Amino acid sequence: MKNSTWSGRFKKGLDEDVLEFSESISIDHLLFDCDIKVCIAHAEMLSDCKIISKKESRSLVKGLNAVQKKYNSGKLSLSIKYEDVHMNIEQALTKEVGELGKKIHMGRSRNDLVATDFRLYLREFSDLMIHKLRDIRHSLALASYNNAEVIFPGYTHLQLAQPITFGHHLLAWHDMLARDEQRMEQTKDRLNILPLGSAALSGTPYNINRKIVAKKLGFKSVSTNSMDAVSDRDFVCDFAYTCSMTMMHLSRISEELVYWMNTHIKLVDIDEAFCTGSSIMPQKKNPDVPELIRGKSASVIGSLSSLFLLLKGLPLTYNRDLQEDKSILLNSLDTVTACLNLMPRLISTMKVNKDRALALSKEDFSNATDLADYLSMKGVPFRTSHEIVGSIVQYAESKKINLNEMSLDKFKKFSSKIGKDVYDAIDIEKSIRSKKAIGSTSPANVKKQAKKILTSMKLYGYV
Repeated sequence: MKNSTWSGRFKKGLDEDVLEFSESISIDHLLFDCDIKVCIAHAEMLSDCKIISKKESRSLVKGLNAVQKKYNSGKLSLSIKYEDVHMNIEQALTKEVGELGKKIHMGRSRNDLVATDFRLYLREFSDLMIHKLRDIRHSLALASYNNAEVIFPGYTHLQLAQPITFGHHLLAWHDMLARDEQRMEQTKDRLNILPLGSAALSGTPYNINRKIVAKKLGFKSVSTNSMDAVSDRDFVCDFAYTCSMTMMHLSRISEELVYWMNTHIKLVDIDEAFCTGSSIMPQKKNPDVPELIRGKSASVIGSLSSLFLLLKGLPLTYNRDLQEDKSILLNSLDTVTACLNLMPRLISTMKVNKDRALALSKEDFSNATDLADYLSMKGVPFRTSHEIVGSIVQYAESKKINLNEMSLDKFKKFSSKIGKDVYDAIDIEKSIRSKKAIGSTSPANVKKQAKKILTSMKLYGYV
């Protein structure tokens, strides 16, 4: 089968199996709307630069709008005969406006066109990602404010370390996702560069004005090197990295939810809407949604590695290998979106077991650091305090008592600096309330920070 768009120098048509093997329409149909927008901006610019007449430009724009309308209504089907979305649109445009449709390709190539379409698509998708990240951040800030007073066990090495507030823990999750939002904003800025007008690789002899197209499409600047512009896929890797970081954070959050919901831990209960049962064990309530999010992170993170491997050996400039970048990234975007959709509702419906959390927070000498800090504030060097408290813990452990249960006389045998005010210092609730430095776990801090986040969210329309 011969392709009228490029087969002029060929004697033979393309093998049917090769045509099916090399088509990209099965994935780049997602760029249809973006391609139409780019084509319209390009047609208008050609007229502005007097490369075509205004009448021709108006006809091209009218034809492109007609193609868009037919596609949206299902009256236009895309065919692998034309390989990709770009040539399908050009063929459909030519049917609408005749030979004039073939002028749409003046001053451009599919190489710079696909790079422009993909940048535009990801720029628009980044807005969706940012919105969904804000949904989660809002739900976390609200849950944090409501749980600012709830005492909760804090861990290092997955061993009980120090008591915190549950609201403080939720704000830690929030800060992860706030960085993801920042990364997405930065990624959006970096991909907001127009490649169109670079043509195949060397630029174009047409007297085009690329800045006109950039302005029409909302790009902040135009690329400065035509060779780099058509072969650059850094913006795809940037997007994949940002998605990978987001999924890594969602996976860590999910892991904690799975752990907390464990039968032997019972710190948090997840709403039944986000769990499933067992086909054989009637009593089971499995945290499937967190487990699936944790599992789905693998393919998204894998897409970043795939893109690096795709690009690492490519010489300048365009190579057909680059066709694969869209299938790698676009498939992972579906996964990220699905996970982001579920997380706000999961967070807003989960319930913390306050009594259980308080009980676990008091175990295993979790207030030992408070005792060491107490001694240090009495003038004992912290390393010395650490050693003293280690000995006190060893003694309490041998007697099977908590630090709060030790007599003052016994405390004084370890250090004369210890007075009766020690019991306030090692009281869990009082200790937590004393931690007021910026970023610390006190309920007052948590409420202040959560309120600050919720107030800032009002700028985006959240109530």
